[in-house]
Amino acid sequence: MFLPGMQALIARWSTPQYRSMVANTIVAGRDTGIVVGMVLTGFLCDYGFAGGWPSAFYVFGTFGCVWSVAWFVLCYDSPSTHPRISTAELEYWEREVGSRDLSSRPPTPWRQILTSVPVWALVVARFAGAWGYVCILVCLPMYLHDVLGLDISKNGLFSAVPYVSTIVLIPAYGMLADWLRSPGRLSTTVVRKAFCVVGFTLSGFFLVATGYIGCDRTLAMVTLTAAVAGAGMGSSSLFVNQLDLAPLHVGMIIGLASVISGLAAIASPQAVGALTYERSTRDEWQKVFFLAAGIYVVGAVVFLIFGSGQRQSWAD
Repeated sequence: MFLPGMQALIARWSTPQYRSMVANTIVAGRDTGIVVGMVLTGFLCDYGFAGGWPSAFYVFGTFGCVWSVAWFVLCYDSPSTHPRISTAELEYWEREVGSRDLSSRPPTPWRQILTSVPVWALVVARFAGAWGYVCILVCLPMYLHDVLGLDISKNGLFSAVPYVSTIVLIPAYGMLADWLRSPGRLSTTVVRKAFCVVGFTLSGFFLVATGYIGCDRTLAMVTLTAAVAGAGMGSSSLFVNQLDLAPLHVGMIIGLASVISGLAAIASPQAVGALTYERSTRDEWQKVFFLAAGIYVVGAVVFLIFGSGQRQSWAD
């Protein structure tokens, strides 16, 4: 529910020339939450109230409730429905985004969406990105504990380290993409494909390298951080690509992509568990990293061949 809603708001509250930066800055908030959550959860498990680990649920649950109040008070579907927007700002959004894209609610062209090659290329790439993302996010603490021998308090801190880089890099990727897409430089399609292919390839390479590091904790964190940074570069293209294809139907497209990529979020931890079932050794983790790298490559190749950054003919 979060992703379709967020994307629909971005389509109406950002100008096309800055959408890469806007979308990726918002996503950087997710990684900020990951960093804070991992560090704070490790601390609360050791020193928190209510017996330790239950305090993590109380703290984050309370924060979520407070945030929800602010969301309901401040957030509106579009500039045209905001009760406190000034006339000058409304005119700005109508000029930059277009009055049709701000207020239009056309019927969803399901047949065109489900038969669109660029849409399915995006879905496959998002599946690959979700597999690698969940593999690192969910299973990294287990790797740090079983292979590198970190205790629970240090595990939370070290697990957060790779995501610190993305807090800075993902908005920077968005700014760079928008600069490259500006008139006289590169097309949106070229930029989206380049970021996806380069980012996913780098992430796969550094994941494989991590499996051969041994027990050098510092070097392992360097390669894992590089892998996460590469994944962030690839995903920075996918965060906004549905806005390129059909901004009026972005919620439907991201909903479809989220369903398919959700399967990766389910399958990835299961695959890790199956591959590390016996002893969770470095040799077994090498298989995990090779699998994730292979899926990254497949997603990158599919998006390179079939992806697009152009508004589709059925988008209006």
